[in-house]
Amino acid sequence: MEEHPNDIAQELALLHTLSGAAYSRKVEQIARRSEFHPIEGEKDIFTAIGEHMQDYQNLIRAARKAVGHGYRVYLLPNPKGIRSADFIFERKGTFRIYDLKTVTGKASVRNRLLESIGQANQVVLNMATNYNARQLAKDLMYYFHINTSAIEVIIFKGSSLFLVKRMMLADKDFVKKFIQKYNR
Repeated sequence: MEEHPNDIAQELALLHTLSGAAYSRKVEQIARRSEFHPIEGEKDIFTAIGEHMQDYQNLIRAARKAVGHGYRVYLLPNPKGIRSADFIFERKGTFRIYDLKTVTGKASVRNRLLESIGQANQVVLNMATNYNARQLAKDLMYYFHINTSAIEVIIFKGSSLFLVKRMMLADKDFVKKFIQKYNR
């Protein structure tokens, strides 16, 4: 395992200054740091945080769902003073950073998505409540419109995964298609 001279907080802060291939390489370097260790009793979930963290159980629940869809998951620390994401997901050698938003309220997706701006360009919505599919589609459209650097949103609904990429919103039937897929 390659060691890095900077601590993980500095590495996470550095991500805000990088783009393209340099960004992707840095995400992979962070995931390969020695701070990460497997979580006992879990498959393909690694952590650099303690179980005492406030949002730990929500992170583990979402990580288990991601593993069920073929991802290896790294739980990121939340350094003070740095807006950072919650996860690195890796699949087929591609490493991506995601911010987790657990949705428990009936009208909270838009606000939860807006909270993620500046933390990560990719968001995981873990739906812990029934949510109106039309409203969810509209909230996603609003988020991609407001956050021009947003790339994708992964939605976990039960054991299902829905991936919404920015380019999908160009389809004039996005809302209709999303509702059909989400309500299946």
